[in-house]
Amino acid sequence: MMLAYPPSVNHYWRHYRGRTVISREGRAFRKNVCALLGGGGPRKPPSGGRIALAMDAFPPDRRRRDLDNIQKPVLDALEHAGVYQDDSQIDLLVTRRREVVPGGRLEVDVTPLPLHRCPICGAGLN
Repeated sequence: MMLAYPPSVNHYWRHYRGRTVISREGRAFRKNVCALLGGGGPRKPPSGGRIALAMDAFPPDRRRRDLDNIQKPVLDALEHAGVYQDDSQIDLLVTRRREVVPGGRLEVDVTPLPLHRCPICGAGLN
């Protein structure tokens, strides 16, 4: 699935009146992911299933970015959209930086475990 480039975790959380909340930018990203995936999605795989999640990150510009800062907003948005029940189901998480694309984007692949193909190159596994 193809998603918009997510906000960094540094912009995802805000402190408000002594509580930590999702920022306006984070809520907008989550809402857009839910709208794109039809919200309340099919919950695949089943709640107890183990999954692998691979992300190809195409940043919007050449600024320095830590790839791990985009993972949590994406994992939360996909959970909220119903792609899986809980992000604790993820046993394998791969994030790969790709070339700059105007506006940025993220390509996400969610695969039930055990893997039958490599989440990075797509080659079959024995």
